[in-house]
Amino acid sequence: METKVLSSGVRFSNLPESYIRPESERPRLSEVSDCENVPVIDLGSDDRAQIVKQVGDACKFYGFFQVINHGVSNEAAEKMLGVASEFFNLPLEEKLKFYSDDPSKTMRLSTSFNVKKETVHNWRDYLRLHCYPLDKYVLEWPSIPPSFKEIVKSYCTDVRELGFRLQELIAESLGLEKDYITSVLGEQGQHMAVNYYPPCPEPELTYGLPGHTDPNALTILLQDLQVSGLQVRKDGKWVAVKPHPNAFVINIGDQLQALSNGIYKSVWHRAIVNADKPRLSVASFLCPFDDALISPPKALTGEDGSGAVYRGYTYAEYYKKFWSMNLDEEHCLEFFKTQ
Repeated sequence: METKVLSSGVRFSNLPESYIRPESERPRLSEVSDCENVPVIDLGSDDRAQIVKQVGDACKFYGFFQVINHGVSNEAAEKMLGVASEFFNLPLEEKLKFYSDDPSKTMRLSTSFNVKKETVHNWRDYLRLHCYPLDKYVLEWPSIPPSFKEIVKSYCTDVRELGFRLQELIAESLGLEKDYITSVLGEQGQHMAVNYYPPCPEPELTYGLPGHTDPNALTILLQDLQVSGLQVRKDGKWVAVKPHPNAFVINIGDQLQALSNGIYKSVWHRAIVNADKPRLSVASFLCPFDDALISPPKALTGEDGSGAVYRGYTYAEYYKKFWSMNLDEEHCLEFFKTQ
């Protein structure tokens, strides 16, 4: 590949060798059906008890759900997708100023997942941003397009509020105090991955992102309404999650699976690519403070803690382990089990 990123304006007629998955690991798109009954939860409802129950059921049986009337304006979401699209349409030499393959950088444009380490690459470019505290990170964000910083800053603030509301609902659904999760996670970090999946000549042979779970606490995904690509594992099968108008897809990350003592599932999900059209998505991640001790509460493990599925660990310890693995290896949480 001539350039370091896929969004170079060049249309490929064949999939380069380094993106082709071995036969056994391909997406088998013809076997994937639509997920018909994705929970869609109306956060604008006055019946809090009902919302809490719906959230609990979704976390337990699906590991993900969609939310509407969530308090983030449609305008803010549209502007976010708009400025993301503008960024990926910038001239290549402008974009490459932001390029890095160092995962420890707090702002970078990169491609695939962990380009230096993996053997097969993924068909995506992404802009990775740290978003909290804003005044610390906004300075290093791209200043082109000119509206980028303002739009993204405002979007990040709204999404953070939504994330905290959801964590309260999740805590209540486990029978805990509503601020239990937010207090355990401490001053939460916030990152964003603005994903761009260019048109792909052979979508059957590769992924935008292969199956994985998220290492953080909670993911809030804004999907492109025109081109879908998100698939999740439900009852052992991959199913497609169609974008719902004005909704976010929320998924439980590994830290909430551990905090819930395994009652709630961190969902396996993947992104597939499209032959004709590019796809955009914006994933916002809320992450525990590095020193946060992730350990299921006694209310869920028994007083003596004998029912604990996972041992206590810090988020920093977890994250380090996660980055030492390949994205689609076994579940990182397995290494933190008590048995």
